[in-house]
Amino acid sequence: MELTQLPNIGPVLAENLRRVDINSAEALRAAGACEAWLRIRTQVDPGACFHQLTALAGAELGIRKTALTAERKAELRYFFDRAK
Repeated sequence: MELTQLPNIGPVLAENLRRVDINSAEALRAAGACEAWLRIRTQVDPGACFHQLTALAGAELGIRKTALTAERKAELRYFFDRAK
């Protein structure tokens, strides 16, 4: 599946994923949202924000980021805050 067919993944985020060798939905799921975001932040976009992390987490599950559970959002926030 093409990256832009996933929820939350537009052309810019898809290009950032490709630049860190994540070229498909399967590759995103294998890496996981946190690893994909870390690669983007360290290799492509040092300003990668929390919204990108939640977008990736939603895409990993095939859902809109607004549908992530409060528990998952809290886990992502904890991860994000420690990655700064």
